Amino acid sequence: MSTKRKIMGLVLAFGVLAPAVLVLSSCKTPSDAEVKGSMEILDIDTKWVAKEYSQWPRPKLTLVPTVSFKIKNVSSEPLRFVNFNAIFKERDAVENLGDNFLAAIRQEAVPPGGLSPVITLKSNFGVEGRNLDDFKNNPQWRTYFVKIYAQFKGSRLVLLGEWPVSRTIDFKADQPVHMGGEKKEKK
Repeated sequence: MSTKRKIMGLVLAFGVLAPAVLVLSSCKTPSDAEVKGSMEILDIDTKWVAKEYSQWPRPKLTLVPTVSFKIKNVSSEPLRFVNFNAIFKERDAVENLGDNFLAAIRQEAVPPGGLSPVITLKSNFGVEGRNLDDFKNNPQWRTYFVKIYAQFKGSRLVLLGEWPVSRTIDFKADQPVHMGGEKKEKK
């Protein structure tokens, strides 16, 4: 192979690889402190909601813990492609009750100083009973906590905080339907 071809091959390889190296070097993965320092959780609301409900043939009600919040961008750059993960468990438990991963902030970035729309993360597992009254005495319905993690730009999942899940239940049982209409009062 001639020297001219070798030089041309090197120039061509450098011409292709140099831009790729520059792009990759500019895509630095943010540190845990940078992820945590770029956003603030606001308007946090925790409660229990119905995952499954049936009255017949066997009454069944499954309640799962849920957390809703907004993110405030406290960095100088727009927040885009942010993923969140919520883990629901008792404070010192080894196993969790459930979790939820959500690719939340996508097309529309949160500008610096701006607020995200409400983000809701609902556990995939919960506590089962027959009706609302069952939960008052159900030993599985205990005080749980939710840990919220965030991730963007190739970072690890970074813990943003931990909050207790309130024992508020956002559920109303179906009301009976009157088939024959209402009875008229006698005069």
